[in-house]
Amino acid sequence: MSVFVHFRKEEHAFVEQVMEWKEVVETKYERKLTDFLDPREQDILSSIVGKDETVHLSFWGGANGCERKRALLYPFYEKAEPEDFELTLFELKYPSKFVTIGHRDVLGSLTGLGLKRSKYGDILEGSGRFQFIAAKDIAIFIEMNLQKIGKASISLENIPLQQMLPIEDYWEEVQTTVSSFRLDVMIAEMYRLSRSKAAPFIEKGRVKVNWKSVDQVSFPLQPGDYVSVRGLGRRKLLHTEGKTKKGRWKISYGKKQDP
Repeated sequence: MSVFVHFRKEEHAFVEQVMEWKEVVETKYERKLTDFLDPREQDILSSIVGKDETVHLSFWGGANGCERKRALLYPFYEKAEPEDFELTLFELKYPSKFVTIGHRDVLGSLTGLGLKRSKYGDILEGSGRFQFIAAKDIAIFIEMNLQKIGKASISLENIPLQQMLPIEDYWEEVQTTVSSFRLDVMIAEMYRLSRSKAAPFIEKGRVKVNWKSVDQVSFPLQPGDYVSVRGLGRRKLLHTEGKTKKGRWKISYGKKQDP
């Protein structure tokens, strides 16, 4: 059976990339360090490499609980250390008494530099402080070019990873039933909305599945899918467990509130 049957068509390109990485490590015994991967990409990579006897796999995003992580594929006789992931931690310095910035402002400014989202990891916030993780190979570029966020003039301080702001990574598991796996049905259940209220979120582009915008209310979810509704937090469909006597699907999903 082809490995592709386990993944959506739009994920096949990434699956092919993973298989190429794995082959390089298997045949040339060379390490492969990836860019930052979102949790769905991490899940795909883990499922393909699995517990391979030749190719080992580690993830690291700078601290326990980081969402976006780089992956390191390496020969079985080697070990992975934190420094192998080549991460840089920046803290923003700005006049917080006079200017207010938010997570979206930081993300928008990094995107405005022309950086791909895969080149930097989590953006952390706490008590008016902001930090973000970046790949070392673009650290100098960011230092030279990121001088403003929103209306605030900023400077960057390169600090040790040990000084990273604390990360909350708590998912509550919820068990319930649904009539189908349609996106509007699932969002209505996961976010405690009516279907009539769930549909506009989807149609207006406020819903992402596996970090990609989806505007079709009938889009079917699958176990392992991550769902986010702007402003309402994130969910993950964990398991499907058959049907009830009334023909409804029994499911488990994870619930996480964004900061």
